[in-house]
Amino acid sequence: MYNALLEKDSSFEGLFFTGVKTTGIFCRPTCRARKPKKENVEFFEKAKDALVHGYRPCKICKPLEKPGNTPEYIHKILDDLAGDPSLKLKEQDLRNRNVEPNTIRRWFLKHHGMTFHAYQRMLRINTAFKKIKKGESVTNAAFDSGYDSLSGFNDSFKSVFGVAPSQSKEKKMLDITRLETPLGPMIACANERGVCLLEFTDRKMLETQFKDLAKRLNATISPGDNNHLKSLDNQLNEYFEGTRKKFDLLLETPGSKFQQSVWRQLQSIPYATTRSYKEQAEAIGNPAAVRAVANANGMNRIAIVIPCHRVIGSDGKLTGYGGGLWRKKYLLDFEMKNQ
Repeated sequence: MYNALLEKDSSFEGLFFTGVKTTGIFCRPTCRARKPKKENVEFFEKAKDALVHGYRPCKICKPLEKPGNTPEYIHKILDDLAGDPSLKLKEQDLRNRNVEPNTIRRWFLKHHGMTFHAYQRMLRINTAFKKIKKGESVTNAAFDSGYDSLSGFNDSFKSVFGVAPSQSKEKKMLDITRLETPLGPMIACANERGVCLLEFTDRKMLETQFKDLAKRLNATISPGDNNHLKSLDNQLNEYFEGTRKKFDLLLETPGSKFQQSVWRQLQSIPYATTRSYKEQAEAIGNPAAVRAVANANGMNRIAIVIPCHRVIGSDGKLTGYGGGLWRKKYLLDFEMKNQ
């Protein structure tokens, strides 16, 4: 742990906190502050343990906040946009809120892969698309969503969907949002039928999963919200609070029949227990398909809810997890302590 502290190793985020005896503060493993001597530190599993021992949270690394935590001023802006997607916040509007436009631009580029203004445009398109799907006229949908002209709306709509609004009957939308957890931020997608994706934002295959999911569902992915995402956020918070052992969500998981059988079997593994890949293959009635089962586990798009973290090697060792083995270990240890 001391070596991880010296190297600012992000793979240890959430696994321990460091109390510095000489200053009376406690930090994350990734803190940028000057490193203390080994004899001057002690380690805690949870932030609350450090607090109980009289340590104060570091003002640099802010250990009481979740990793990747969204700043409060951005939370307020996102809430305002969710309440009124037709709202157009320009640079002067941001300055009036004491927000520097370049700062919010960098934050959205880092965490959403687009500028703040692009995020607002996609949110307006998403809102208009849903209105049209519910039977509203193109004209009403456009102006109610904040567009100043019908031609401008048509151009924006075509750039996103490739067709005019009047020809979008077969098009579908996937809402995407960012959720915060003790293990770092996650990205979630859902359509009207259920949750389609839940992944950590640093997963290497994330872009590939977006493209595959959009193709399979013939859908465009756009910032937005719906009831399935709200339920997911609530239940995920309950899970990390230790009060939820089983998720109750509608899921949309396109895949082969074999993959579907593997993913269903994953959901049958009880909380705080593990199963080997071999046992999982036997459970689906195909004991020779151990490698194929492992591949299907790797293609699971809905982390934690479809608990592929509960599958381990036959020798009891942790193997393959898209979110990183450190997260797999955290989740298994967390469930054991809260069963």
